[in-house]
Amino acid sequence: MSTVLITGSSSGFGKATAQRFLESGWNVVATMRRPSDNTLEGPADRLKVVALDVADADSIKSAVRDAIGLFGGIDALVNNAGVGIFAPLETTTEEATRNLFEINTLGVIAMTRALIPHMRERRSGAIVNVTSSVVFNPKPFVSVYAATKAAVEGLSEALYHELAPFGIKVCVVEPGYGPDTKFGSRMMALNDERTFPAAYQAQLAAVMKGIPTNTTTLEDVADAVFRAVTDESATLQHPAGADSFEIAGRRAKLGQQAFIQLVRQSLS
Repeated sequence: MSTVLITGSSSGFGKATAQRFLESGWNVVATMRRPSDNTLEGPADRLKVVALDVADADSIKSAVRDAIGLFGGIDALVNNAGVGIFAPLETTTEEATRNLFEINTLGVIAMTRALIPHMRERRSGAIVNVTSSVVFNPKPFVSVYAATKAAVEGLSEALYHELAPFGIKVCVVEPGYGPDTKFGSRMMALNDERTFPAAYQAQLAAVMKGIPTNTTTLEDVADAVFRAVTDESATLQHPAGADSFEIAGRRAKLGQQAFIQLVRQSLS
């Protein structure tokens, strides 16, 4: 029986993904900073909840050791843990910026580095990094968030080649806008004079007006991650959600510069 380790499993995409793997008969190591026995539903012999802070080296070492010991090995790693921010760059603090990179980018690097030796020795494995559609459709007020996710896309493509000789598959899942996630709800709630000075109000209104009606559900992402892990093809990028597919297709059809100009016009 195969085993998956998923980071950030307490809510949102991570929780839904854990449930998807459980329903498909996998062993699941669901990790989160503050474990709770009632976070997930599943058979006790196939579901283990482990404490993990992806920004803490000792926590990563302990969690990976425990995860391997629980089921005898890890077949797939899903780097899902992440945080978001929605604000102009000029009002985004240095502390907030560093925190986003610590979790969204450095946390992914650290978790992947920790599991590569295990997968390399087994000469098999899958690493799925959950990024975002902002990597191909960045908009105002997500500049730092987009930077953290774009870095993971570059990391993933390099590792796609680097780890292939060892039988390790690497890919990314790119969710669209999900209003039923913590990030989505916080995005909608933020609109105060400190975070969005008067100079940005018109642009903020244009961005909010452009929020897609066909959005990404938790199930969209869970299904995309499961397909990415189990798919026999060598596909690197997996959009997730109706809006993500639509935007990715439009950018590919129009070409980069035409797409950028179209976005610019929508914000004018």
